[in-house]
Amino acid sequence: MTKMLLIAVLFLGGATYAMMSMRARSMPENVSLAQLSGAELENDPDLLVVDIRTPDEWKQTGVVRDALLVTYTGPEAFLEAVNARKLPQQKMTLICRSGNRSSKAARQIAEMVEGDVIDVAGGMTRVLREGYRAVKPTREMGCVVCD
Repeated sequence: MTKMLLIAVLFLGGATYAMMSMRARSMPENVSLAQLSGAELENDPDLLVVDIRTPDEWKQTGVVRDALLVTYTGPEAFLEAVNARKLPQQKMTLICRSGNRSSKAARQIAEMVEGDVIDVAGGMTRVLREGYRAVKPTREMGCVVCD
């Protein structure tokens, strides 16, 4: 029984390592995964924080202060909306609910931009869990259905 348990642990550990290695290899060079705090997201002028969730999600949990709100539906329309607001020195910083959508979006757009793209690890769920007080989304931030 112990031998079978050891084999199972080694197999699962190897599978996890293989998946992590594949993800690292498939990550473009200009993309990084960062566990930024709400305060870092809010206060670093070198980050353009782009919340890629939907308006209903923004209204449900709130958003990072001064974030640009652009629902991600594909790279072309997204970059058109974001590039109009991004300053040359800023790193494009993507956040979603849990980190899944921002990870996929970061990989897609990285091929199309020259600067750094940051995928916020754990998304808004983690940032809020760590105590960040989100703000209400507004039209000025990009929420077309918000007050």
